[in-house]
Amino acid sequence: NDMGDTKLDYWVTGYGTGGTYHGAAKYIKANSPDTKVVLAEPAAANLLASGIATERNDDGSPAASHPAFSAHPIQGWTPDFIPLVLEKGEALELRDEYVEIPDGVAVEMAQSLAKNEGILTGISGGATMWAAVETAKKAPEGSVLVAMLPDTGERYLSTPLFASIDADMDEEELKIAKSTPSYILE
Repeated sequence: NDMGDTKLDYWVTGYGTGGTYHGAAKYIKANSPDTKVVLAEPAAANLLASGIATERNDDGSPAASHPAFSAHPIQGWTPDFIPLVLEKGEALELRDEYVEIPDGVAVEMAQSLAKNEGILTGISGGATMWAAVETAKKAPEGSVLVAMLPDTGERYLSTPLFASIDADMDEEELKIAKSTPSYILE
């Protein structure tokens, strides 16, 4: 509804539990059936791309770790099983395209977004944006894409994601800060 009359051509997301993918994709397909739903997952843990279903207990919980899973740096994405809500979304054939996230690009994109765009997001946000950029490269000119960055970078400030950023301001940064009328640096 926020887009008004603007036609949405692509919606890009990754998954953790699969709830956002399942719920949003179902809504999008019901209201804009021509919109392409793009789902991404780490190359190191390409559970969906493997075509192997998660073995389940009678209550629907995973019986074991998925054989295609291996550790990956995208925190909050792709646990070691295909969540049931994601599996049910896949059964509805909501996904039109799939993007595999290579190792390292999610961190690089999150850092680039912070440095160049002023968008402080985490590794999963970097992965989502990388998938959106790759989707945009193939999309027809003038296409409208939406990618939610469902993560804030503030929880990663003390992690390797932002380790290259000094905690203290340099002279140039201090000068900029002091140029703000209500600055307080004490």
